[in-house]
Amino acid sequence: MKTEALILGEGTDYPLSAELVLPDGDGPYPAAVLVHGSGTSDKDERIGKIRPFRDIAYGLARNGVATLRYDKRPYKHARRMMKAGLITVKEETIEDAILASQLLKNDPRIDPQKVFIIGHSMGAMLAGRIDAEGGDFAGIIMMAGIPGRMEELLLRQVSEIRDDSRGLMKWIVGRQLRKFEKQLSGLDAMDEETAKQKKFGGGTTLWYFKEMGLHSPAEYLNATAKPLLIMQGENDAQVSATKDYAVWKEVLKDRENVTYRLYPGLSHLFVPSTARTILKASKDVRTEKHIPDNVTGDIAAWIHSL
Repeated sequence: MKTEALILGEGTDYPLSAELVLPDGDGPYPAAVLVHGSGTSDKDERIGKIRPFRDIAYGLARNGVATLRYDKRPYKHARRMMKAGLITVKEETIEDAILASQLLKNDPRIDPQKVFIIGHSMGAMLAGRIDAEGGDFAGIIMMAGIPGRMEELLLRQVSEIRDDSRGLMKWIVGRQLRKFEKQLSGLDAMDEETAKQKKFGGGTTLWYFKEMGLHSPAEYLNATAKPLLIMQGENDAQVSATKDYAVWKEVLKDRENVTYRLYPGLSHLFVPSTARTILKASKDVRTEKHIPDNVTGDIAAWIHSL
């Protein structure tokens, strides 16, 4: 494979370090933009000793697919973003993913008709919206995404951590859960200006959740005929194979061109794991693990089939 260091958004207020990975051989190649989950992440989506996006990029290159990955905007420019004002997923994620799509399509080594999006976790939730708002991809690949709302997932995850905790930790997490529940109460009925005024934490307001909730992942995916690949680790402690992945099959039941892949023994990061709770899964990242070849092989095969 061949790797090139690039700057995504060069000349804008938010330039980001990026890496283009090209397969051996001659192009033009099919390619994919890698879109992060929630929080701040570097281009590898590094969590502890696990680097999911690097594994995906290198695995796809071995299978003839180029990738572009980049540092997430809050990872590099959190202070500038907070100073600029209200932050939504548009500024956090969507704008840069669209820029990445355009960058790939303008590269003569890339087939502009075969540029795909691979969204992980929150990136999977946003993939359909990114496509509709300017990404205009050839197909959509979703890894560990949910069909519901982000605040509902947040409350469920904190509740599960509380239930799995003991002693003082259980009390602390329970208190945090009650605080979140109070803050998010009545969000559906809340008007835009009120949501923009109410702080949530970390420089975020309730408008972050409200704005995201106005854009249903399922509605975007049902509104397009583009092919979808929906992937899930069976041992994912954060996004449930039964509560989330299974729901996709229901909400997309009238859609054609949808492929589902469930991977036994893989975690939220698509690495081997036996942890079934969020607390136990958090310890997994202390050990170096890699995404198995069959996962990247399945993605590449799906892309090449289109």
